[in-house]
Amino acid sequence: MTSASPTAAVLLIGDEILSGRTKDKNLGFIADYMTALGIDLREARLVPDVEEEIVAALNALRHRYSYVFTTGGIGPTHDDITADAVARAFGVEIDHDPRAVEILLAYFKEMGREPNEARMRMARIPRGASLIDNPVSRAPGFQMGNVFVMAGVPKIMNAMMEDVAKRLTRGVPMQSRNVEFRGGEGDAAQPLGQIQRLYPSVVIGSYPFQAPDGFATNLVLRSRDAAALEEAYQAVCRMAQALTAEGKARGWA
Repeated sequence: MTSASPTAAVLLIGDEILSGRTKDKNLGFIADYMTALGIDLREARLVPDVEEEIVAALNALRHRYSYVFTTGGIGPTHDDITADAVARAFGVEIDHDPRAVEILLAYFKEMGREPNEARMRMARIPRGASLIDNPVSRAPGFQMGNVFVMAGVPKIMNAMMEDVAKRLTRGVPMQSRNVEFRGGEGDAAQPLGQIQRLYPSVVIGSYPFQAPDGFATNLVLRSRDAAALEEAYQAVCRMAQALTAEGKARGWA
């Protein structure tokens, strides 16, 4: 569907996700957040802790979409190389940022921790970047151009998004309607395709599930055009009613 709304991509970084050791929770959170802001999340990629691959993905995504959100790889260990990759992608220097140093030194003093070399790696920020507030563990994320670099730990990333959201241009949020059809996808496929062609501004998806009494399908309609959405919804309800043996289909907003 063609839309003038801002677009976004998510770049998940980390060998631990690819190995299955860590189960990602960040993509779903960001997707929900973008939907609420009226920003279309168009793509998600997962790359290992390899600088060349992070740089290549960043350069592809940041030129294609309004915003890119990265998660992971900004901690104190040797494999936390996201900040270096971002600096390389943008062609800028990276060093300990005085603002980040001040934040971390104050935090470590408060916590009674030694500000050793490993911990102070988290103060290394690409030149020209603005910091993203981290109210959980203080080590900041950062924004470089249209790229927002956040932690991989879900609790920290979620908190960082509060600061990031203030910087985003919002679009018109998608509205959605749902029809529960007591039949399989194959039963509804042809008439559903006809309805889709009549309402190109409405995105229609079908999602099968196993109901207690047999096969069933959730028919989900999404659009920024409220009038077209309502017309398409009524058409899908009529279709479901005509196809259901009992002559019934449940629909709700």
